[in-house]
Amino acid sequence: MQNELFDKMPVPKAYMKLAIPVMLSSVLMLVYNMVDMYFIAGTGNTNLVAGVALCAPVFTFLIAVGDIFGLGGSSVISRLFGGGKADDGRRLSVFSFIGSALTGVLIAVLLLAGTNPILKILGANAETMEFARSYYFWIALGAPIIIFSLVPTNLLRTEGLATGAMIGSFIGSIVNMVLDPVFIFGLKMGAGGAAIATVIGNICADLFYIWLVLNKSKLLSLDPRGFHISLRELKQILGIGIPSSITNIMSSIAVMLLNRFLLPYGNDKIAAMGIVSKIVMIVIMIMVAFSFGGQPLYGYLYGSGNKKRMNEVIRFAYTLVCGLGLALSAVLFAAAPLMISIFMKDAGVIATGTPMLRAILAGMPFIGYTMVTTCIFQSTGKAAGALLLSAGRQGYIYAVVIFLASLIAGYNGVICAQAVSDILAALLAFILFRKFLGRSLKEDEPLPYIPR
Repeated sequence: MQNELFDKMPVPKAYMKLAIPVMLSSVLMLVYNMVDMYFIAGTGNTNLVAGVALCAPVFTFLIAVGDIFGLGGSSVISRLFGGGKADDGRRLSVFSFIGSALTGVLIAVLLLAGTNPILKILGANAETMEFARSYYFWIALGAPIIIFSLVPTNLLRTEGLATGAMIGSFIGSIVNMVLDPVFIFGLKMGAGGAAIATVIGNICADLFYIWLVLNKSKLLSLDPRGFHISLRELKQILGIGIPSSITNIMSSIAVMLLNRFLLPYGNDKIAAMGIVSKIVMIVIMIMVAFSFGGQPLYGYLYGSGNKKRMNEVIRFAYTLVCGLGLALSAVLFAAAPLMISIFMKDAGVIATGTPMLRAILAGMPFIGYTMVTTCIFQSTGKAAGALLLSAGRQGYIYAVVIFLASLIAGYNGVICAQAVSDILAALLAFILFRKFLGRSLKEDEPLPYIPR
């Protein structure tokens, strides 16, 4: 293990050493997302843009499944490494890698078998069905590849190989961006072409990750020989992995709810929100990167019982992530019309999207607090706290808020619902942190939870 990084390096330096590669990966993914939407919107077809936007929950769902094995596995494995149990960590990495691939195959079969009813649930209508189906098919077919890619990006950081995880993300995103115009315009495949480019990009990233684990990693393994996992270990991984994945599952549900509430106001509103969502990802993904960049530190320090350093890391993370959320959302708030016009020059879309974007950005600083708290819960094995927060912001809190807001304020209530939910979720995060960790991190007794 790189004990210098985890045990001795100054907190800001150690945190940033782990977080910056994640952030750079996120920035490139941001560029990819924006380029992807740029090419999709470049078709000038509002129904095509709406069709692709309607399928966003499917892609988010696949990421959520990958997080079960990636975030759940990394949480347990980092604590094992911190507790000096490297062999157990290596053995559980095999489960995370192989389990994600096999689960992906099963999900691909289910998604393809349920194409029509799923697309109708997502909100596809006569105008958008053709485009949604074209995009959906290739994303569903690539489910095993997309799900697997989430595992090495998380597990490699438990060993301090954050740069390797970053390079894999770079490869996938660059391949995707290069292939987007080829398939969308060159081969005239439209929405389906964008999905094919995404799947091929993930294939290239996965091949690099496999090479990295086989040749550079000293603590992770893909070798199933002699593999075994106890029921207790499985519960530990799933106990953190499932709440972690719920964040993305709830995000999918939130998008479906939002699209359903926007549908009565026209497909142009859904198309505008599709563009707005890509712009909002600028803030979200950077905050996620800096929140989860510290995850290996939380898990390792909790596993080793180093509460003093753990508290230093937590304070640094809250200050960094919340500050970034405030600064980035302020910049995008001022530049909202310009940002939307980059994707689509349509005056109506710009006029519709600008208040949408500004309304969502109002809640961004609060998201940072919720993200860091959720990450701490996941890393320290506080499954109940992680579950309540993961299911809250875009789940039960959002569902109640958007329903009430739409009744009270109609369309304006719908577009403001997310910001209100973000504020309420941050308040819940504050309460839960005090309940689950506030006291134990102040007392002199040893930290109670180290995986066996």
